[in-house]
Amino acid sequence: MTDSALVQAIDEWLIDQALGEPDMADLFGQMCERVLAIGIPIGRATVTWTTLHPLVDAEQATWLRTTGITTTQIPHAQRGSQRWLDSPLRWLIVHRADIMRRRLAGPEQFLDFPFLEELSGDGFTDYVAMAVGIEHRMTRGEGEPTGIIITWTSDQPRGFTDGDIQSLQQLKQRYAVVARVAIQKRMTDNIATTYLGNQAGRRVLTGQIRLGDGETTDAVVWYSDLRGSTRLADTLPPEKFRALLNGYFQAMAGAAIEEGGEVLDFIGDAVLAIFPIGPDGDVEAAAKRACRAAGRAVSAMAELNRQRAESGEPALGYGLGLNRGEVMFGNIGVPQRLTFSVIGPTVNQVARIEGLTKSVGEPVLATREIAEHAPDAWTPAGTHALKGIAEEIELFAFRPRDAAAA
Repeated sequence: MTDSALVQAIDEWLIDQALGEPDMADLFGQMCERVLAIGIPIGRATVTWTTLHPLVDAEQATWLRTTGITTTQIPHAQRGSQRWLDSPLRWLIVHRADIMRRRLAGPEQFLDFPFLEELSGDGFTDYVAMAVGIEHRMTRGEGEPTGIIITWTSDQPRGFTDGDIQSLQQLKQRYAVVARVAIQKRMTDNIATTYLGNQAGRRVLTGQIRLGDGETTDAVVWYSDLRGSTRLADTLPPEKFRALLNGYFQAMAGAAIEEGGEVLDFIGDAVLAIFPIGPDGDVEAAAKRACRAAGRAVSAMAELNRQRAESGEPALGYGLGLNRGEVMFGNIGVPQRLTFSVIGPTVNQVARIEGLTKSVGEPVLATREIAEHAPDAWTPAGTHALKGIAEEIELFAFRPRDAAAA
């Protein structure tokens, strides 16, 4: 039987971890090493936890005695896969069971799930899965369980003793206490970055939550807008219009994000994003990221319109403006309801530059400060007056000479 004092030492170590900011995977890997060190014969272990994320349904950390810890994310779509439907983890959830044990070798072998057959084929001898429900302030929908499932697998001939399993159940409860802290933090981070973006989310989570909190920063500012959205909203069923908007946003905002931009706001059907210029003042790097993002957006919109044409739907028009300058990056609104965004003359100008795409007849326009860093992608589009600016401004249209650059 495992020495209870050794198990108690791991218990106390786990409680100490709850006082910090534990990482689920790292913590689990360290616990597995300690469990192995006190004589419980584990060769493989996993912890799976539910999360709150627009792309990810759950996350899983897998520990192997030979290779250590790895982490994978399980997308929402996997819920319908046959592998999940035939999974012992799903069986635990559906039956609201706390524990499942299966012998993988010997006279008591019982392989009632395809995954257990795989483990048996890999030389494992014993399998135990344990579930712990954890209630969060942020839940995933009425009736959906939240919590963790830990699995322990042995590759030793004797497998687990009853004492081993008793010790593992005790450690499961302690680990769940720490896991609740870690999962709550992970969910908070996910929500902040999903709704605010990476930079704004980090700033809010580090305490910049008062009206006026923020700073002046130098950045390339992106402003894009969908043409004819009012007519589309009036003529399309709501669900079809939402799908259209999401396709457009994926093309435009997705392009900015893929090149390191920070999407700060969706203003109706408009996208406001920035490409920050770092402390080193490298304008060229930020401008080139914005130019590459513009190329991605042009290509993505062309593909979206090709698909719409195949379905007999009209093409979507759009405008995109790029400008560079100082912006105020921080909290605006009222104390009871804030948003983290950018304001200032540079933002006003880029919105007006985007508006000129209609009269100029070019879907993408930028100032010289942007175009000069990617000269092969831009062509002069004349000088134009912007409301509120005394002098006319020189603009450039996005027309890459190299088709691949677009």
